[in-house]
Amino acid sequence: MQAAAVRIGLDLLDKKWPRRLRSARMGLLVHPASVNRRLDHTAALLHKSSRFRLTALFGPQHGIRGETQDNMVEWEGFPDENTGLPVFSLYGRNRKPDASMLKELDGILIDLQDIGSRYYTFIWTVNLCMQACAEMNKAVVVLDRPNPIGGHLTEGPVLDTRYSSFVGQRPLPVRHGMTIGEMGTYLHGEYYPSLDFHVISMHGWERRMWFDQSGCPWVMPSPNMPTLETATVYPGMCLLEGTNISEGRGTTRPFEIFGAPFIEPEVLVNRLKERKLPGVIFRPVYFQPTFQKYAGRLCSGAQIHVTDRERFRPFKTGVAVIKAVHDLYPDQFAWNLPPYEYEYEKMPIDILAGTDRLRRDIENKVPLDHMEAWWREECSAFGKQVGKHYLMYR
Repeated sequence: MQAAAVRIGLDLLDKKWPRRLRSARMGLLVHPASVNRRLDHTAALLHKSSRFRLTALFGPQHGIRGETQDNMVEWEGFPDENTGLPVFSLYGRNRKPDASMLKELDGILIDLQDIGSRYYTFIWTVNLCMQACAEMNKAVVVLDRPNPIGGHLTEGPVLDTRYSSFVGQRPLPVRHGMTIGEMGTYLHGEYYPSLDFHVISMHGWERRMWFDQSGCPWVMPSPNMPTLETATVYPGMCLLEGTNISEGRGTTRPFEIFGAPFIEPEVLVNRLKERKLPGVIFRPVYFQPTFQKYAGRLCSGAQIHVTDRERFRPFKTGVAVIKAVHDLYPDQFAWNLPPYEYEYEKMPIDILAGTDRLRRDIENKVPLDHMEAWWREECSAFGKQVGKHYLMYR
């Protein structure tokens, strides 16, 4: 598929802005990737909008400017030098907008680049904004953007609400296949039907498109999401955050490189080759993270090289990696303990997977294909529900 000239919601705002919100006082939820094709930032473009009055800015995890590097690194609000507007943090004392933030607003306008994985917290910041606005009778408008890893593939377990957390608040597969506008439409239809909700949809985006086929420029939505290749492997490799295996934070290829000091790379790569995983090759590597797990220590493991992204199954691959290390190094492998993303009781791997079944299956050495069968069934059932009611693009 050749690169298309997709027009994102930001491009179409003037034409599609809701009539009833003309001249409304709006807060704007953005991050560094909130840009147009010319790399102009949404806040700068809309500061003097004739459609509404921009009166506040909001930012999600990693800061409105993308400066906070790691998980659970909070930041607080400040006056924005460029616009003079107040900036409210939704990853500090508050993760949900409170009455003091919303009292002078008629609604929140959202322009965030998501990456297509349930763990990525921006969609849950959207959820909490929708919840707060529904409670306070405010409007929400979402400017839609592409799902960078396509809208035609889904994978992984559907969240069991007993394992809800800030990396998964509502039932959703790990690789969910929705745009952020479709996600909002799903949340609106299922949980906030009274909310005054609007999506400014894209023109020219199709479900089978990857980000590099959209004609949109890639800007890091968070510090450890440097490329489309990172986003491609993330739905599986983020699971390593629930283990003592380094997921490559502190290297220049986070989530593509993984390992630990106790791993023998050739042994691990040979074990993974036996799985015959589609669309991927593993290469032995050595690396020394500059921060996070094993900072300053020599680690050994592998790098993921995706050879066919249509056939590649990131979640299955991530599970295969954990199973291989678990089985090869039973005395050194360990599940990380809480806290993790504001969850202080449940195991990090369980809230990432959205169930404890994945962990129990790995511990009980259930064959990988048997595991894939149950999450594929969950994905299929969820897809029928969502596809019928909430998907906006072909």
